[in-house]
Amino acid sequence: MSLAVALTRAQEGVAAPLVTVEVHLSGGLPGTSIVGLPEAAVREARDRVRVAIQNTQFEYPARRVTVNLAPAELPKDGGRFDLAIALGILAAGGQLPREALHGCEFLGELALSGELRPVTGVLPALLRARHGKRCVIVPIENAHEAALLSDVEVRVARTLAEVCAHLRGAEPLPAPCADNAQPQPSANEEPDLADVRGQLHARRALEIAAVGAHHLLMIGPPGTGKSMLAARLPGILPPLSEREALQACAVRSVCGLPIEPGDWNRRPFRAPHHTASGVALVGGGSHPRPGEISLAHNGVLFLDELPEFDRHTLEVLREPLESGRIVISRAARQAEFPARFQLVAAMNPCPCGYAGDPNGRCRCTPDAIARYRGRISGPLLDRIDLSVDVPRLPLSELDGARRQQDEASATVRARVIAARERAIARAGKPNAALTTREIERDCTLGDNERALLQRALDKLGLSARAYHRVLRVARSIADLAGGDGIGREHLAEALQYRRAERGTASV
Repeated sequence: MSLAVALTRAQEGVAAPLVTVEVHLSGGLPGTSIVGLPEAAVREARDRVRVAIQNTQFEYPARRVTVNLAPAELPKDGGRFDLAIALGILAAGGQLPREALHGCEFLGELALSGELRPVTGVLPALLRARHGKRCVIVPIENAHEAALLSDVEVRVARTLAEVCAHLRGAEPLPAPCADNAQPQPSANEEPDLADVRGQLHARRALEIAAVGAHHLLMIGPPGTGKSMLAARLPGILPPLSEREALQACAVRSVCGLPIEPGDWNRRPFRAPHHTASGVALVGGGSHPRPGEISLAHNGVLFLDELPEFDRHTLEVLREPLESGRIVISRAARQAEFPARFQLVAAMNPCPCGYAGDPNGRCRCTPDAIARYRGRISGPLLDRIDLSVDVPRLPLSELDGARRQQDEASATVRARVIAARERAIARAGKPNAALTTREIERDCTLGDNERALLQRALDKLGLSARAYHRVLRVARSIADLAGGDGIGREHLAEALQYRRAERGTASV
């Protein structure tokens, strides 16, 4: 029987569905046809595979070759199927033992010389293959991704000839070097919070945001340290678990971005320019690809000069901020990407940037300031947990002699980890992710605290969403203080972080 079957995997979002490559040789005029909803790059595989087989000193069958990629309703694109197609043709023609293909999955694009070229989405494919207990053969240039998983049998190869020798049992392929997957000391250390002079109020808000994974908005004139504070947030966040790190790396793998062997478990920090489009921010395209919010999954998304972003671009953030995922639908396909990121935004108080400056430098009219701040919609501001002023500091605060008074990231991070552990032990998640029922269970208030919150609801005009966000922030402040319940001082501090976005009076 001139039929052989090889297994590979497609790329659909960050998923990697199994694809069965069926190759059949029959009589008739020589030719190759590929069926199973292939797109242009897959249809062109017939020419790449034919020349690669010939240049590897194998014989390409002078028969009718039919390649079926199942399931037929799944769109297939890219060169990731080349290796599986080539091995199926060789096995169907009797040049490789058919049983050697059993228990293996193959990923790789073929060059005309028979060399294997790297493909995107190897890590998601390996994460899915770990449940099938099969060996996965990938190009050697994808070895750094393959080495991240210790519970999947992976072999790496440089050429089609090496894969064939392995399947024949003549020369086994090597496994990826696991040493490269271990975190190594990096020459590019994360920026330290001690570099930020003063700004105690903003530093406090940053610490609270780190404890509960809350979203943060900083408002202040140019050059006051907003970008410096944002860049130092990853350094005070708790370390990623292996599962979280692999999720973040899977998104980078789908995008074809490099995964540094020593830094793969660092929290992502993405800072797109304000000219970024909505598609660049949330993902999209005819073949849906992840956007910046997915690349920031389990990390930080920093939007500097927030009002300069297109309003429509900012509005597409609403759903991901709530759900932690983004679903991109197109006519032919749908893809879902993770997007559980921590938003940190920065903006000036007015178009010129100096509203409220003691020197009176601002000449913006009230209407101009209102239009500037109006570029950010109320529903988006409602989803931001903390809003803090970052004012201009006097020279005495910037003096290097005061450096010893500014805490380093390591000191702050120790407090953040201890507070986060309290939240995890209580609810199994950061406080920002608490559901309504979990808020009712973990954020109970006494009579005095409830009366304070009621006055705040009346004076600040807080929505139901903002009400729950205040309780989550108060819970994080209480965890940071080591308290079991939410006290009046915790609630009062949480409420003051809702003032800056509306310019209201104190409660």
